[in-house]
Amino acid sequence: MSKINYPPPNTLYENLSYDWSADSIRLFYTPSTMAKDTFFYVQETGFFKTAPSYYAERANLNSYLIIHTLSGQGHFTYDNKEYLLDPNQTCFFDCRKHHKYYCAANQEWNFLWLHFNGKNATAYYHAFAKGGSPLLMVADSVQIAQQLMQITNLTEHKSLHSELICSNLITNILTELIVQSSITDDITLLIPDYIQATLKFIDTHFHKKIRLDDLAYTIGISKYHLSREFKLHIGQTIIDYITDKRLNYAKELLRYSTLSISEIASQCGITHITHFINFFKRKEGSTPLAYRKEWT
Repeated sequence: MSKINYPPPNTLYENLSYDWSADSIRLFYTPSTMAKDTFFYVQETGFFKTAPSYYAERANLNSYLIIHTLSGQGHFTYDNKEYLLDPNQTCFFDCRKHHKYYCAANQEWNFLWLHFNGKNATAYYHAFAKGGSPLLMVADSVQIAQQLMQITNLTEHKSLHSELICSNLITNILTELIVQSSITDDITLLIPDYIQATLKFIDTHFHKKIRLDDLAYTIGISKYHLSREFKLHIGQTIIDYITDKRLNYAKELLRYSTLSISEIASQCGITHITHFINFFKRKEGSTPLAYRKEWT
């Protein structure tokens, strides 16, 4: 690919070759103010049956794009890497970055696509991008395709609640992509028995002092291996998990008991009331007493 002299940042670069069938669908959408302020919203969506001369190349487009291949094969360039878009694969990327996708030689490439945005779109994309690749073979590709087709149908035939329903469908798709992107060949959704045992031990003893060395000895595994695998399967460190357990129990006692703040601190395994108040305020944004007053 020849080097491109890009325009200044935030200025759209676009180079396109429109070569799709007459029965392809391309829909533009202008969201309501409420949708732009609150929901995920559709910008463009559709279904393309493309010929070999089709391609799209962009940069600095304020949009996120999902492409789901139905048949044929496409090529995709993103972050200076090349990808093949095979049937039943889904691609999700940030259109502000330079990218190019085009039909493979001597064949059609048929795909569903969705340009969308929203206040939380960047956060969702970053959560997905942690997986490393913009391309996924999701567990239920049929469901992804059905949801994209439903979004296209709702965009074409607008109703009172179509924006809200589209936002929900986009959320469902993004959630599935983020979950799938965090699963690799050596990570499954099944939590190992020793992690389950660790969770059970913490849930029972979080109000006491828990040292990592003692916990690892009780479970019968190296503390380094336990720490690494716990974060891998639970999504947070052991210390953070213990902290959350104590905080959640403190909230329960503040709302549904008449215990004093000092007594609640002790029940949660924190011996000094000042430490408890500072800990609670740091995590919750308010003092234990203010939290109690708010909820009672």
